[in-house]
Amino acid sequence: MSGKTSPDPSVIAPEMIERLRRSGIRIDKEGEFQHEGAPVRHEGLRQALFRWLDRLDDGRYILRLDAARFAYVDVDDTPLVVRGARLDGERVLLTLSDGAEETLAPETLSVDPAGIMRCLVREGRLEARLSTAAAAVLVDLVDDSAAPPALVLAGRRVVLRPHA
Repeated sequence: MSGKTSPDPSVIAPEMIERLRRSGIRIDKEGEFQHEGAPVRHEGLRQALFRWLDRLDDGRYILRLDAARFAYVDVDDTPLVVRGARLDGERVLLTLSDGAEETLAPETLSVDPAGIMRCLVREGRLEARLSTAAAAVLVDLVDDSAAPPALVLAGRRVVLRPHA
């Protein structure tokens, strides 16, 4: 015997795991799932993909089943789009591209160089781009009489920061 041990065939090399995690799934600019260029049309699958959507600490977007099982997803702009917004007393309710509704966290609002508003959703884990219709609801709440412009909500002034 030569003293060499053969690799354990039941252990998958880390670089192979990384290759296997490439899903071929992407989220287009409108917040819709695509698989290898074709839209994901099955509603049950779409909803599952939205439920699994998450972000790693390094910023990469993933579809997560649990702590150890996930696959990468490419994102053209933001993983979610705010399709609608409405005032509800002293808060703003957002309707997301996955059909979920959640309350806007005003301190997460930012404006990119093109003038598009963005915010964080899902407890700050994911970014969402506001559609024109959703942004139109917020425009009436923006005070741009002094620099920097700010969102005024419930008597509170929250500065609209530039998007990083």
